[in-house]
Amino acid sequence: MRRHAPRRLLGVLATATLAFTLFSAAPTAGATTTAGTAASVASTARSADAAAQPLSTSTPVVFVHGYTGSASNWTTAMSVFRLNGWSSSNLFAYEYNSYGNNITNAQGLASFVNTVKARTGASKVAIVNHSMGGLVSQYYLKVLGGNTSVSHLASIAGANHGTTYAGACLIYTTCQQMYPGSSFIAQITAGDETPGTTRYATWYSACDGIIIPYTSTRLDGATNNNVLCQTHIGYLTDTVVLGQIADFIAS
Repeated sequence: MRRHAPRRLLGVLATATLAFTLFSAAPTAGATTTAGTAASVASTARSADAAAQPLSTSTPVVFVHGYTGSASNWTTAMSVFRLNGWSSSNLFAYEYNSYGNNITNAQGLASFVNTVKARTGASKVAIVNHSMGGLVSQYYLKVLGGNTSVSHLASIAGANHGTTYAGACLIYTTCQQMYPGSSFIAQITAGDETPGTTRYATWYSACDGIIIPYTSTRLDGATNNNVLCQTHIGYLTDTVVLGQIADFIAS
């Protein structure tokens, strides 16, 4: 059973949530990336050559939410993936304890991926994460050897190198692990940040407001996409970015 934050902390998080709602109220169609033109060209080229290089929309996708998130965070993302050719039976959302320990959460992700592989018959899955889900995913891929089961890793505003915003909830182990300089982050960033044959990509923005510094999301060895301006929560309904991620995984 999840523990709940003290009333004072809940007030802080509620205020932050309201701010996110206000910041992300603008239409998301305006959010673009510096890689947008190249992505459009690549997409056109793939369409013209579809017979020779069919898109891999049969790859099961596992979505991993952020701190205090849930499977409901991925409603828009799943709709975008379905529009891009995925079957609902190949779209899965992993839920974990935001207030526990990200090592345990990563172990749970490993079991979840194995279940998805067994259910779908696929040898590999793709992972799409958001915020603290980046830590859960990176620990699974790097420390637990999960990269052998993952074809693509897409990190949306992932706290991959930590965020000072986690200072607001340091009473929880997960937030301690998410703070820059933690032993947890040192473990997942030491040496090769993108191990194995997995294809890695990140999406990050100076307008994020929660991942501080916003460049924390970048991973050495990944395709790092700088979104011109998008808020931390706004990504979850940004059909432009989500479409790019679907295209990345299908490639």
